[in-house]
Amino acid sequence: MNWDIIFGVSIEALFNTTMIAYALAAIGLNVHFGYTGLLNFGQSAFLGVAAYGLAMTVATFGLSFWLGIGVGLVGAVILALLLGIPTLRLRADYLAIVTIAAAEIVRLLFRSVSLSEWTGGSDGLQAFSDDFYALNPYTGPMNLGIVSFDNRELWVMTVGWALIAISLLIVFLAMRSPWGRVIKAIREDEDAVRSLGKNVVSYKMQSLILGGVLGSLGGFVFALSRAAVQPDTYGTEFTFYMYTIVILGGAARVFGPVVGSMIFWFLLAFINALLPSLISQGYIPTWLMDANQAGAVGYILVGLGLVLLLIFRPQGIFGDKKEVMLDGR
Repeated sequence: MNWDIIFGVSIEALFNTTMIAYALAAIGLNVHFGYTGLLNFGQSAFLGVAAYGLAMTVATFGLSFWLGIGVGLVGAVILALLLGIPTLRLRADYLAIVTIAAAEIVRLLFRSVSLSEWTGGSDGLQAFSDDFYALNPYTGPMNLGIVSFDNRELWVMTVGWALIAISLLIVFLAMRSPWGRVIKAIREDEDAVRSLGKNVVSYKMQSLILGGVLGSLGGFVFALSRAAVQPDTYGTEFTFYMYTIVILGGAARVFGPVVGSMIFWFLLAFINALLPSLISQGYIPTWLMDANQAGAVGYILVGLGLVLLLIFRPQGIFGDKKEVMLDGR
């Protein structure tokens, strides 16, 4: 069994662009769910709006890459306003219903045939990342033994990890400010906060915007790492993975989403590399599982581990059970 390949793939998953994109998305979701108690099931929509805002600005309209970044961020803010204005005065479950529906609406709009002239339809868009890669300071790949990255991936990883550091700093400072204390108080008992004269809806809206903008950075990283956008990438399963990552690392913890993303993708990559090797070596009989089924079984095993985690440690690995009451949402 080639352990170098298995561990190489797994270690690469700890730092690569997919992990970074999910970590950024989960940081934004952690602001919503972990700190404010907002049940946002449409975080993938923020990533999709940001990614398509960039791609359409450059590939469809031929405008500047940096203008595309601005369009994507503004789009995330507008989406937060559209989601929050009709729902944040109501109970938390209404926000959950609206956001999961909004994520599907956004995805279907992007793949709509009538809008394909601008969005590319189900095929998506390409040719929008040239200006980004023109700034690439790396001239060759980096080989670290069992792990290697090409120069394009190194550039996206460098920018992505810088965005993670900035996002974590923003969350750290925000949650230790008076604003952050109000946000966490709303999570615990918004009626008590309202009785103190605070505008609960306004604070929720600010949290929704902040988390949406931070999460949208993951959309940029995801799009630039693939040099393409495709609507089905931003389906509801994307958001479910983010919730898995937030809960795994520990909700309402600054570093929880990053650690959770690293653990999630490491385990998934390790199992998906290990199972085919065990099958090819004869350790797992083909009547029990073949190579085509290994990927699905990998997700089953990771899911089973997460179920056990929620049973025996519902606050996640680094979470605080006093602060995160999943049954209280």
